[in-house]
Parts: sequence; structure tokens; C-alpha cells
Amino acid sequence: MRFGLSIFLTDETIAPAEMGRLAERRGFDSLWLPEHTHMPLDHSPFPRGGGVPRHYQRTLDPFVALTAVAAATETLLLGFGICLIAQRDPIVTAKQVATLDQLSGGRVLFGVGAGWNRAEVEQHGTPFERRFGVMRERVEAMRALWTQDVASYAGRYVSFGPSWQWPKPVQSPLPVHIGGNREQVLDRVLRYGDHWMPNREWDLATRIPELRRRAEDAGKARPEVTYFGADLDPAMVERLADAGVDRILLHLPPAGREEVEAAVDRAAELAAPRAA
Repeated sequence: MRFGLSIFLTDETIAPAEMGRLAERRGFDSLWLPEHTHMPLDHSPFPRGGGVPRHYQRTLDPFVALTAVAAATETLLLGFGICLIAQRDPIVTAKQVATLDQLSGGRVLFGVGAGWNRAEVEQHGTPFERRFGVMRERVEAMRALWTQDVASYAGRYVSFGPSWQWPKPVQSPLPVHIGGNREQVLDRVLRYGDHWMPNREWDLATRIPELRRRAEDAGKARPEVTYFGADLDPAMVERLADAGVDRILLHLPPAGREEVEAAVDRAAELAAPRAA
């Protein structure tokens, strides 16, 4: 069992470099950051109920923040939890991901998702109802740019002719973690992802074996499951471990250094009995 950390880093929290050094020093394998480009005032209802928390409005750009983390650490893996790829240009994003993987020595774990906020998604030019199709094509196009010396892609939402793009990622393949919980997420993992990143406990004990059985039947490598945003709760850690989760990301408060450091101490105590 592996343990990482997830946190919303903002302009009001502990700084990325400090957070990275703290995570690495305490023995966590990875640090995962979310993405929100902006928060429209006419946003969709918050998935967890209530109003949108302040840190959603002030989230740092994960590419810039993880670059600061990479420069301050040596072995810590750099996780996107998640990159909202339906809101991003795939050619530019492919280059950014590959560059970060190059500069960090192959430490990027690229989590992607389609997003829950209709206004945020659509203000980037993606129709909300089509965001999953857009996500698939953008990931497929990025894979082509990462793996082919002369890459091209022709889809409904992404299309470009034969092109050069370097650098290539150090990792081959660079792992893509598909975020989500709903019925079709396992299909998405098997079609164009490598691993699954849920953030709800819905039927994990059933769905994780199903995912691995289907991958084996299709001749694909065993998908890993990384659970994003686990509470600092030993009972939850126990449930996730029993369900077959490979990596648990313990979620930290979006706070200053003192409060975050205390939370990291609690997270380390939770991880110690099961850490691989």
C-alpha cells in the first residue's frame, strides 16, 4: 500500500515548495494538486452540497505549482488530481506535461477529468454534455504527441496534421489516471487511460476487481487504483485498503504551514502501519 497527499494549494496556504519538501521528508510517495481555472459566479451546485469553498476560488495553477514542487524535491511524484483536460488545448498541454516530466526526471502522474462545473467548462468552449468525448480525444491526441516522432490526430473535437513536438516524456508510457466515479468510468479507463482515480467509495470492493478482470481479458496491464482525497480517518483507510486500493491520497486542509504540518503528522501516523 502506498500513500500520497492531496491538497488545494492557494495564494493563502502553505507554499508549493514547502509542501513538497514536507511531503517528501515524511515519506509520502506523491503530492497531488487539483485544478480550477476560475470559478464563475453562476457556477453549478457544489457536488458535496453547500456553497463553493473559498479555496476553489483561489486554487493555484497545478502546472506552475508542481514545477515549484519538482524543483524543491528529489523523489516525490507529481500528481494532477485532476487536470481539467476538457478545458485545455491538448497540444499546449501535451508539451507542458512532457516538459514537466523531463525536468523532474520522470515523476509526473497525470490525472484527468471532465469537470463538474457547467459554466467553467463551457466558458472554455466545450459544450458540457460533450465534455467526456472531448476529454477522450484530447488524451488520445496527447498520447500521439508523446509517443510518435511525427504525430497526427483526426477526431470530432481534435484534429491536426503530421507534426513534430518535443520534448517527449521520460516515462514511456506516461501514466494517465482517469478520474471519476459514475457508471462509465471503467470503460474510459480501459479505452484510453492506464489507471483509475475515484474520489467516492461507491462500490469499490466490487468495481476494482471488475476493472482488473476486464483489463486482463483485454490483454491490458493491471490498472492501479489511486483514491483521491481520503479523510484522515483510520476507518476509511481500512475500508479503502480492504477494497483493493493501491494508493490512498490523504487529504490535507487548505491552510498555512502550521496547520498543514500538524495534518501531515496525523497522515503519517495513519499511513505507517500499512505503508509499503
